[in-house]
Amino acid sequence: MEQRQVGRSGLWVSRTALGTMTWGKDTSEEEAGQQLTAFADAGGTLVDTADIYTGGQSERILGRLLRGSVRREDMVVATKSGHTPEGYRPVDASRRHLMASLEASLRRLQTDYVDLWQLHVFDPRTPPEETLEIMEAAVTSGKARYVGTGSLEAWQFATLSTWQRARPGRVPLVSAGTEYSLLNRSAERALRPAVAAGDAHVIAWSPLGRGVLSAKYRNGVPADSRAAFPHMAPYVEPYLDDRSRRVVESVCTAADGLGVSPTAVALSWARDQEGVAAAVVGPRTLPQLEEILSVESVELPPEIRDALDDATAGPGR
Repeated sequence: MEQRQVGRSGLWVSRTALGTMTWGKDTSEEEAGQQLTAFADAGGTLVDTADIYTGGQSERILGRLLRGSVRREDMVVATKSGHTPEGYRPVDASRRHLMASLEASLRRLQTDYVDLWQLHVFDPRTPPEETLEIMEAAVTSGKARYVGTGSLEAWQFATLSTWQRARPGRVPLVSAGTEYSLLNRSAERALRPAVAAGDAHVIAWSPLGRGVLSAKYRNGVPADSRAAFPHMAPYVEPYLDDRSRRVVESVCTAADGLGVSPTAVALSWARDQEGVAAAVVGPRTLPQLEEILSVESVELPPEIRDALDDATAGPGR
């Protein structure tokens, strides 16, 4: 699998990343182990989790697998901090919370360090210099190799990046996570330019449009799909509208013309956009991951990419 540099740093990651948001709920530990092994065998390195995924179970499962299914040193482990689902306020990027969150993540992951520690959410009540000081301290102490951000708006990333550049001995923000797909190109309006201006790269999550771009919902909601699960249906349903159906048809037309799957078209489009270091996929099952891994060799011809750009341009998410 192709490896890419993240920002202007020494961090290199596989251009397809394995997301673990379902581990511990919709994906069992046994299934997660099968996925991680197949991913590593295919040359994948970047594994993405967060302290809030399945109440910490995602990190716990990954920690156990890193001591058995694969070698820790072969993986680039990324996690996130900042949400406080049980706190008195929903987000917290203070010194107190971030330090405690990172230590807890390291315990769950059974490792001394994470390769990429990401600020999951912007905290308007904490001074940006305080947040950045803790992120820099994590790198200086060796508990994080690199730092980035999760799902921030463009002005939020720019605020942190501006403060970070003004600090002596700065530790750069190397990445910014964002939802990005043919169904959601909102990052192009402001975030991608802001990230580029900060010499960072995008880590694109949900490149398959929450599964909708695989075309599995063309004729209804399959019984084993995310949209059929009560806890996941609200996540998928916004992309089951008329506009999304038109985009899916465009993807299927391109797939038929190239002789590949709709998944291959959608993933290749997002993965290979300028400024994207990696696209994070979140398969629930091993067969889903195997289909995704087979896309590694697919490169969209310029004319197909241009046609998809035209078909999905204009007002949208």
